[in-house]
Amino acid sequence: MDSERYQWRGENDPSRVDTAYVRFRDSGMRAHGSSVTRRYTLSWTLDVGDGWLTDHLRVRSLGKGWSRSLDLRRGRGGDWRSTVAQTGSIDLAKPGIGADVDLTGAVDCDLGLCPVTNLMPIRRLNLHRADRDETQLPIAWVDVPSLQVTRQEQIYSSHSPGGERLVRYESGDREFTSDITVDHYGMVIDYPGLAWRVTADA
Repeated sequence: MDSERYQWRGENDPSRVDTAYVRFRDSGMRAHGSSVTRRYTLSWTLDVGDGWLTDHLRVRSLGKGWSRSLDLRRGRGGDWRSTVAQTGSIDLAKPGIGADVDLTGAVDCDLGLCPVTNLMPIRRLNLHRADRDETQLPIAWVDVPSLQVTRQEQIYSSHSPGGERLVRYESGDREFTSDITVDHYGMVIDYPGLAWRVTADA
């Protein structure tokens, strides 16, 4: 199958343009993309294995006078490890997984502000096709542009008012909630507060 091309415009930051190329498999995908803002640019590649489980995320962020890279992998036993590099100086959190971060039970990564990385839990839980009650998931959260990795609890459910498929995303403390419109692949069309899709080959 050829890669599908998607592009989103930032809602919280109108200067941000996110582009992704996604090659779907029966129960996984390979994808790469970029995010361009006034302050920094980001490039990434993502490998998602059978069962829509994250295997490998590579990210590079670049700003004026600095750059960072993150190589984040989930092993077969469920352990996560990260390799980082950085040049220049900027007041951001340290990249990678900190010594005190426990990612036990996490099978998904979530790259900050990236609409693509909501796809894995959506597909695995079949949220794009059926109404589902709330499921709480531990996530390997990647902050941008720092590329710091922390554990985050996220809550997913789905419903279809008026026939429109909506996936409800909530942070674990429920301080943030959004009803995300998705297409037949489960890919984000409109993510209120984050981004809305402007083009897609699909």
